[in-house]
Amino acid sequence: MSAVARHLAVARAIAAKDLRAELRGRQAVTSTLFLAALTLLIFGFALGPDHARLAAAGPGLLWLAVILSGVLAVGRLHQLEMEDGAFELLALYPVPRAAVYLGKALGGLAAMLALGALVLPLTVILYALDVASSLPGLVLVIGLGALGFAAIGTLYAGLTVRLRAREVLLPLLLLPVVAPLLLAAVSATASLLAGDPLGELSAWLQLLIGYDLAMLLAGGLTYGLALEE
Repeated sequence: MSAVARHLAVARAIAAKDLRAELRGRQAVTSTLFLAALTLLIFGFALGPDHARLAAAGPGLLWLAVILSGVLAVGRLHQLEMEDGAFELLALYPVPRAAVYLGKALGGLAAMLALGALVLPLTVILYALDVASSLPGLVLVIGLGALGFAAIGTLYAGLTVRLRAREVLLPLLLLPVVAPLLLAAVSATASLLAGDPLGELSAWLQLLIGYDLAMLLAGGLTYGLALEE
């Protein structure tokens, strides 16, 4: 087995372990989904019954719900290991730090994709969005957004997991960094739903792809600092 294949096997094992641990903690899954649904409901009631206003706000609120709930999800993947001491043991494993990061990021990506798959239909119902002709594009945008958020969220969750005020610091540090991702994802979603009248969809997708690659590179190079602190 080549070195790359061994590293990928380590990453898959870590991702599978994280997902099993997350599924066992059903309360965390429930609270994450509850936060997403509550965000959509509160803003839906605030905007009122005007269908045009709801449809215009839908793309932004879809991503707001995904990002806010995603902070809980990526933070929880690290917090579970800190609570039982597994994070300290993970730091001692004789495997490349980039493989550990990739595994944690894959676990975060799976959680974000599941979150997006649940939040999208809820947003369609509450905000009267017509996604019949744009569903494949929306799946692509959610996938790129989930990848970028998992990449940077995993890095920041690892850097803050040993801190006493990690529940406060993680969103404070992470949310400003995901602002470009949020802008690109909301704009791409709005362009898709509107039929891309200005021809700007490809530019937003390129920004999402560039953001994803940059965050994956940054995470792979620096995640070792979180393990060795």
